[in-house]
Order: sequence, then C-alpha cells, then structure tokens
Amino acid sequence: MNKVFKTGSAIGIGSMSLVVMSAITGCSAPQEEAKNRFLVIEQTATGKYTVVEEHPTDGESRAIIRERDENGKITERFMNEAEMKMLAEQEYAKVQNGTSETTQQNNGGGMGLGGTILAVAAGSLMGNMIANSLMGNKNFSQNANRVNKSSYHAKKKASASKSKSKKSFFGKKSTSSGKSSGWGG
Repeated sequence: MNKVFKTGSAIGIGSMSLVVMSAITGCSAPQEEAKNRFLVIEQTATGKYTVVEEHPTDGESRAIIRERDENGKITERFMNEAEMKMLAEQEYAKVQNGTSETTQQNNGGGMGLGGTILAVAAGSLMGNMIANSLMGNKNFSQNANRVNKSSYHAKKKASASKSKSKKSFFGKKSTSSGKSSGWGG
C-alpha cells in the first residue's frame, strides 16, 4: 500500500508540474524592452507627427525630424536623446495633469512631436515603469499604435499578438492575460 501511495504521489506531482509549466508558458507575454531607438518622425500636412521608421539601436536614442515649412518644403533636423527626453518628460507632465493628447480618445490624425516621442520611446527615455503605466491606458495604447507607421512596429505588434494566444501542453488555448480555458484557469 505504501508503494502505491508513493507512485500515486509521484504521478500527481508530475502531472501538477506539467499543468503549472503549461500555465506559465501560456501566460508569459514578451515584455517591452527599454531599448534605445533611432526614429524618423515626419510631420503630416495637418501639422501632426507620425513615425515612419523605427530601429532599435545600441547607441543613444535619436531621431530625424522631417518637417514642412509654410511652402510645403520638407526639411530634416537631428534630435539627440537629451532633446527627446525633455519633450517626453514635458508630455508626461501633461499626462499626469490630464491635458495630454496621448491619452485623449479618437486621436486619429497623429499627435504633436512630444506626444509622438512619448508614445514610441517612453520605455527607453523614461523607464519601463512609466511606459507600462502608460500602455495600461487604452487611449494611450491606441494613439501610440496610430502614430507609429514603421515596419519595425508592425512586425513587433504582429509578433506580440501571435504570442498572446498559445497552445498549452494539453491543447487548450491560453492567453497572456493569465486567463486560461484549460485546467487551473
């Protein structure tokens, strides 16, 4: 009888381990890394800004800003990390006092330069805690996705949506939100 109990315990522990591993694997979502960014930000005809190119970089974050003058001529200027951080911090202060366009609903036409930079590079410029708190705001997330037209962002977004729904060991679908349609969920 003692031998049967030990064997049953081993099977139970082994099964439980598989369930836990399955749940953990299904629940793990890739975290947005605070990698430095090289951005190309373009001013639209309406005076708002969108990101047309984005690349991770080992060096400091920096951007090329393409703006239109009153005649429609496009000029480019360089923006270093310190300038980007200053604009992001100014926009974050507006988020905190409720006046930032980054957290307003239906911001389909782009955003100002500070809002665009904050939306795309908050993690690398201000840290992951701030970036994660901003991404928790539905309007901010939608606006950040609207202003980023880069192929890098599109690939990252597609990869994140694929990892949100995975098959667990038992063939049940689980989501990265921690909710599962399988055991223990």
